[in-house]
Amino acid sequence: MPGGPGHEPGREALRSPGCHPVEEGLGNLSRGRSARGRGHPATLSWPGPMPAELTTTLTELDPARVRVDVEVEPAAVEREVDRAARSLAGDMKVPGFRRGKAPTPVVVQRLGRAAVMEEAMREALPEWYEEAVIHARVAPVGRPEMALHALPDKGGALAFSFEVGVVPPATLGAYRGVEVPRAEAEVDTAAVDAEIYRVRDSLAALDNVERPAQRGDFVVVDFVGSIDGEPFEGGEARGSMLELGSERLIPGFEEQLVGASAEDEREVRVTFPEDYGAEHLAGREATFAVTVREVKEKRPPELDDDFAAEAGGFDSVAELRGDVETRMREAREGEIDTEFRAAAIDAVLEQATVDIPHGLVHAKAHDMWAATGRRLRAQGIDPARFLEATGKGEEEIAAEHEPEAQRALGRESVLAAIVEAEGIDATDDELLDTLRESATAHSASHGHAPPDDDELRESLARSKEEGRDEELRADVRMRKAVDLVVEHAKPIPVTQAEARENLWTPDSEEPAESGAASAGKLWTPGS
Repeated sequence: MPGGPGHEPGREALRSPGCHPVEEGLGNLSRGRSARGRGHPATLSWPGPMPAELTTTLTELDPARVRVDVEVEPAAVEREVDRAARSLAGDMKVPGFRRGKAPTPVVVQRLGRAAVMEEAMREALPEWYEEAVIHARVAPVGRPEMALHALPDKGGALAFSFEVGVVPPATLGAYRGVEVPRAEAEVDTAAVDAEIYRVRDSLAALDNVERPAQRGDFVVVDFVGSIDGEPFEGGEARGSMLELGSERLIPGFEEQLVGASAEDEREVRVTFPEDYGAEHLAGREATFAVTVREVKEKRPPELDDDFAAEAGGFDSVAELRGDVETRMREAREGEIDTEFRAAAIDAVLEQATVDIPHGLVHAKAHDMWAATGRRLRAQGIDPARFLEATGKGEEEIAAEHEPEAQRALGRESVLAAIVEAEGIDATDDELLDTLRESATAHSASHGHAPPDDDELRESLARSKEEGRDEELRADVRMRKAVDLVVEHAKPIPVTQAEARENLWTPDSEEPAESGAASAGKLWTPGS
């Protein structure tokens, strides 16, 4: 999966304050509504649909599964019936009424209450399910098993129930003072050289040359494509500049222009990939008549003080190198902070006992893939095409990422246990700080101004009125639990941690060869 198996809201809890997460799939550490499960990441809540009037009864079936019985009040049911009737009326012609304007009683009379109720349930049940999840303070893992009881008559309440997996509770071991490997923020000279080369490359000039084109050169071309002798839409361009070797075009196109000189004409034959975006071209063979107009060579600036000034207003190359090294070290320190936070929670998890059924792990892996699918769609990528490209099905993807799902569930469980053991809570000021951080990041990514504090307070007030503030409080509690573990963790050098992994003691598992420690393993008395 690109960037990991899926965005896990708990990554927020693992990152250092003020830093953006640098890894995907670090585990869902902030979806906490209660010890029975966790909700959504902290987000700004703007006005939405009216919350359903419902009541819930929670029954624990086992430590990793619950049943929620839900009753929706008659007023909410009738509101949805009315909405469904108006929707169905859009296609109806009823004498005495304009098209689509028949009132609810007429629609119900003509179609039958059962048909209108079925449409109402199709639209409303997912929303009522989400409301019930929030009301019962349960965060589902995997898909629920729904049971809809008899449809009510007019004026009656609707009853339904669902069973779903939840994160099981943990029995904590040590969580204060755990030893955690922490890397040093070292910056390799070669990495600094590579970054400076990248900057030089970005400032390179493109000069016309009187020689055949080579890989890395740019060519300015005109081309006309055809399939079976007929031009096709989108297959023609003039004055297009290509970098040979960039592999940005159809496989084989750029390679056939290597060696061409200005004013040369080439016939380029290619086959469009089977998964090409334009379906009418996918898998088809095409011929392009290409005329090379210019050949350009990329010439980066000399590595001197003039380049340093152009690159960032520095007085010398040494000053530029120092700035690059500082920025790279700061970036690495941020990564190390996030890695350390994750490793600290994993160290606590190693000391804890959590019984996680395999079925729950598999369901979590599917949830993680679903989150990845949503991200792919947001980027304009069809998840089905992504699966085709990998040659795997959703079930296989989920199975491959079960270890990550297991770790994510374990992290959630121990953090929830720490929240309970320490009595950690979240104040309204902390909720506002979290909302402000989320809103600022969202606004920056969408290029508009963030909401002011009055808007944030109104948003929080609405969330509290709708019972949604618990999700946000749980997110803050989880982050504070991570902060507590990290604050008391004892950093040790990575080399020391690696050396401990290679130690063998008489109490450990039997070595592969009788009478001898495993290869590469050492034991010292008292270690």
